[in-house]
Amino acid sequence: MVDNHTELAQAYQLMRQKRFAEADAICRRVIERAPRDAAALHLLGLICKDNGQAEEGERLLRASIDLLPTRAEFHANLANLLRRTGRLKEAVEGYRKALACDVAHLPARLGLSLALNDLGEHSAAEAEARTLLAHRPGDAQAQVALAMALSGQGKSAEAESAYRQAIAVDASNVIAHHNLASLLVAMERGEEALAHLDRAEALGLSGRELLFNRARALSQCYRFDEAEATYARVVALDPRNLDAQFNLAQLRYMRGDPMFARDLSAAAAAARDDIALQTLFANIMHRVGDTHGAEILLRDVIARRGPIPSVRGALARILHESGRLKEAEREALEAASAEPHNLALIETLIGILLAEGKPDEAQPFIRTRRALEPTEQRWIAYEATAARLLGDPLYHELYDYDRLVRSYDIQPPKGWSSVEELNAALVNSLLARHRLSTHPFDQSVRNGTQTARSLLSDPDPVVRAALAAFAEPLQAYCREVIGTDTHHPLSSRNVGQAAFAGAWSILLRREGFHVNHIHPRGWISSAYYVSVPAETRDDVLMSGWLKFGETPQPVPGASAERFVQPLAGRLVLFPSYMWHGTNPIHGGESRLTIAFDAVPATPPK
Repeated sequence: MVDNHTELAQAYQLMRQKRFAEADAICRRVIERAPRDAAALHLLGLICKDNGQAEEGERLLRASIDLLPTRAEFHANLANLLRRTGRLKEAVEGYRKALACDVAHLPARLGLSLALNDLGEHSAAEAEARTLLAHRPGDAQAQVALAMALSGQGKSAEAESAYRQAIAVDASNVIAHHNLASLLVAMERGEEALAHLDRAEALGLSGRELLFNRARALSQCYRFDEAEATYARVVALDPRNLDAQFNLAQLRYMRGDPMFARDLSAAAAAARDDIALQTLFANIMHRVGDTHGAEILLRDVIARRGPIPSVRGALARILHESGRLKEAEREALEAASAEPHNLALIETLIGILLAEGKPDEAQPFIRTRRALEPTEQRWIAYEATAARLLGDPLYHELYDYDRLVRSYDIQPPKGWSSVEELNAALVNSLLARHRLSTHPFDQSVRNGTQTARSLLSDPDPVVRAALAAFAEPLQAYCREVIGTDTHHPLSSRNVGQAAFAGAWSILLRREGFHVNHIHPRGWISSAYYVSVPAETRDDVLMSGWLKFGETPQPVPGASAERFVQPLAGRLVLFPSYMWHGTNPIHGGESRLTIAFDAVPATPPK
């Protein structure tokens, strides 16, 4: 007599060896003899799933569940298929059904945590991962799931610890190594990231994501030749990868390559119906000054594909910058009406309305966003500008320059005899990091360069000493200047110590300046002057001076109204929501600065 159980065990082993045809044949023989054998149907469904036949696999898995609806592993395996095919909400439901059958079914608990992470429900994913770890405290996969949930909530230090615990348990866990590397790249710790990427690759991992993270890490380590070559490999594998195309074009541009966008241009020409790719190409053309070419490209997309809101928003920004405000308003208003929750479109419309002198029309959009995102710096900046145009006293509360813009002469940190000695050493350290030819696309600097990584992760002792010297003025600013008024968007967040959130260096060359901007990820922002050209001493021309109050694009009645002279050794602190930029420098001497953002170390309850 034929033993179905023995045959299915054999089929299972063949499936694990990826001998799918043989495994399939055995299962079908069993089903021919016993059409209602749930185990055979289920195993055949798994074979189909792993052999690329997702639709047939799903049909068979569901048939097995109909026969044995209380089998937790049946529900979990179906949920795995649904998660793999991107049907995440159905997958979550499937995992929950598995746990309803057996609350101790740990694979379902793991799958549920991963699916919730995929959905962006990171807090719920964390809870499931912690439940799993309570049952299996030494489980590397559970630690990885927890780390992913923590990372998704911005808890980088805790996520790093969880990934390292996973690796301590299982040094061959390739996902832990890769994900830790990705997290370290996000934290701009490129050297450490490369070590874990090497380990992941040695364990057999390959593909676009690993290469992309490697390219980013190499760039942070100032290994620009290798970074460019690696980005090019990603783009060759996946020409429609927006992040890789952007990063490759930007790196080439900053290195002075006149054909910096060649791969992006080729990809856009080959995929004319890829709206995101076309819009990215147009935005980069716009950022490097080819406004006319960008407009032609966007209008071609609209003519072929219709009034797509994201494309109309990009066109509106170009029209705004070109001074064609009526056209810009029409495009932005219709785009924002079509997608009222698209923040980029709302911001574009607000900027245009203010430029047209319509603060009363801009205010409803601003107030809505301020209520929903009370600490978002850009909405505070627009609120202040609208109040200024309307003569509202709120403007002076938000842009109280006398109180909120403060200059500090820093004291030499421990081990340094003077600030002059520190600055001389900083010049050498920082210039060694300014190895690119020009500015990035997506920052405020023009005719200058920016360091390729955050100075917060730079191990250089001179850089570390400078950051240490900034700590006391920053805490003094919190303690003595901004107060604790719960109704003021700056003061209301002053609930403890301030913590550095990012730091970088800028080198301005001839005709270098900063476009007016704010710092959306900050709370308190800064400028520290390491070295300044002699021309900054002229208090009439005010070359290179820091200016406040002026918007990125002209707004009648919103010109610069406060200027600060740059002096070597001077640290200027101000709210991150204040519009600020610089006047150009004109001579041959460069201007070298460090800037940082700070955020509350203890978030408000």
